[in-house]
Amino acid sequence: MTALRGLIAEGSAATQVPEPPIARFLFADTRLAWFWLAVRVYVGWQWVEAGYEKLVNPAWVGANAGAGLTGFVNGALGKTGGDHPDVIGWYAGFLQAVVLPYAATWSYAITLGEILVGLGLIFGCLTGVAAFFGSFMNANFLFAGTVSVNPLLFVLATWLVLAWRVAGFIGLDFFVLPMLGTPWALGKLTRHPAPTPKPVAVAGGAE
Repeated sequence: MTALRGLIAEGSAATQVPEPPIARFLFADTRLAWFWLAVRVYVGWQWVEAGYEKLVNPAWVGANAGAGLTGFVNGALGKTGGDHPDVIGWYAGFLQAVVLPYAATWSYAITLGEILVGLGLIFGCLTGVAAFFGSFMNANFLFAGTVSVNPLLFVLATWLVLAWRVAGFIGLDFFVLPMLGTPWALGKLTRHPAPTPKPVAVAGGAE
């Protein structure tokens, strides 16, 4: 604790702990952009493939939209029994109250979300945002008792969120991020020009 206080005291702000060099190298160094390119293309392809399979499946998109999701949810609800259930009670309640009554709507939303997340990661466009929503979907699938590749994708997506500054450096973010900026540093499109002061007329003249 004493060492930690010393680190905080030496920083530029009394409330901030300096970022370790290894963290800066992994998550903020453009020399690792190729590594993050490989990670995000792999994760993105997994999402595009999953979304496309739903897109061409009538049980997810089409005349029977919602049937596939209803079956998935019912399967999850069947995992709530026993001393150590795979699906915890509060999430089962969420599925019953929020998802099942609107299965068709959620079916379209999940399909579109998977495709958009995948394309965003593959092309490196708003990589951090895409990775965040990808990890959110992975977490929901895990809460629903589906393991599969979700733990791996969740971990990789979390890393991509941490590396958002450089994960899309070899991608559209190279152009998009400077244009849009961030909430704490506005970009070229979001920065409002400073108002030009109007000249003040002086009443009267020289005596």
